[in-house]
Amino acid sequence: MELFLIKGGQLILSLSLLIVLHELGHFIPAKLFKTRVEKFYLFFDVKFSLFKKRIGETVYGIGWLPLGGYVKISGMIDESMDTEQMALPAQPWEFRAKPTWQRLIIMLGGVTVNLILGFLIYMMVMFVWGRTVITNDALTYGLSPTPQAQAIGFADGDKVLNVDGIVLEDAMDVNKWLFLRGATSVEVQRTNGEKAAIRVPEGFGKQLFASGEMFTLIPSMPAIVEEVVADSPASLAGMLPNDLILGVNGEAFTSWMKIRQVIENRETERVSLRIERAGQEQILYVEGTKDTPLGFYVQDTRPQTSEVSYGAAESIKQGFAYGYWTLYDYVAQFKFIFTKKGASQLGGFGTIASLFPSKWDWRVFWERTALISIILAFMNVLPIPALDGGHVVFLTYEMLTGRKPHQKVLEYAQMIGLFLLLALFVYANGNDLYRFLTG
Repeated sequence: MELFLIKGGQLILSLSLLIVLHELGHFIPAKLFKTRVEKFYLFFDVKFSLFKKRIGETVYGIGWLPLGGYVKISGMIDESMDTEQMALPAQPWEFRAKPTWQRLIIMLGGVTVNLILGFLIYMMVMFVWGRTVITNDALTYGLSPTPQAQAIGFADGDKVLNVDGIVLEDAMDVNKWLFLRGATSVEVQRTNGEKAAIRVPEGFGKQLFASGEMFTLIPSMPAIVEEVVADSPASLAGMLPNDLILGVNGEAFTSWMKIRQVIENRETERVSLRIERAGQEQILYVEGTKDTPLGFYVQDTRPQTSEVSYGAAESIKQGFAYGYWTLYDYVAQFKFIFTKKGASQLGGFGTIASLFPSKWDWRVFWERTALISIILAFMNVLPIPALDGGHVVFLTYEMLTGRKPHQKVLEYAQMIGLFLLLALFVYANGNDLYRFLTG
């Protein structure tokens, strides 16, 4: 229950902040252009409100349905579907009476605020907390490639020197470059000190997505035994703490990830492990069924992270760069939504809540809020009726042709858009529920 409250509290606070600021992005230019705003709501007030107060010509309130928020602007086809108002002659204070360029600014205000806010939060995070990175020096044992990465030339123990000539501050960013950023070449240093250039084939990111190997280069950990379970197959074979496993069934490996894969996918019940103990090598024969754990645990030798601090000017630069790549990566992976596998991974509020930690952490809270803000900016600008982007499409058409779309076209488009958004909402949250019930 406590976990639910902490994650839920962070989610509601984050979304409330982003919704209010998004709607202010519409509200402020509307008021500047002397357009009447009838309502300004956090959450939806279906049938009733938790709170409302009229100030001037606007009713400010909080609804009970936490699915978003809205501003009701006079003379505009929106989610309220107030067609009675639209049947009357246009008034000077109405949205429809304003010049096209003013209406365009009003509609783009929300996404503009979300986008700028995301970048500003990242700049603040960089200044206050800096950035947590894993450097090459911390990768004592290099990186271990998944099968897809190994197939194009990566090897156990590689260290990334640069990607397309760019030296990475965080060595683990190589995975984003391979999956989403269209890297064409990676220079690595082998365990013997030699350098090698690896050519990345076109469409490699799609291959990684199809295989499920989006995180394709993993910090390599040696298989140093930490604990042996009493009376387990490993114990009966003579395994001891501090044994270093060097190979399985006659094959040599330096990475625990590879060793574990071979053990788990073995075809026989008998496993031969080549180990090093006190400087001497020997072979242990472990007997156990494929479904029976061998009964040993290895030491956690994951690389240490480093904290990089930035001054005020550098924080602006680094925060902007981080925000840019966050937006770029999200847009790049958006195309996968239109695949069967990608659609199955869509999530709703449960998925968003899972972004937040189980303990309140202001640094992580602001990082996740910046991420959601940038996602909201991109999603809202999509050319879907009922979203800001849908309104922008019609306004752009009007600017190019000099003709307003017929009101019935706008009404039908709004209804279709609302239906699509509702269907997407049900599907995404249904995915969350299915994953929760099936584990």
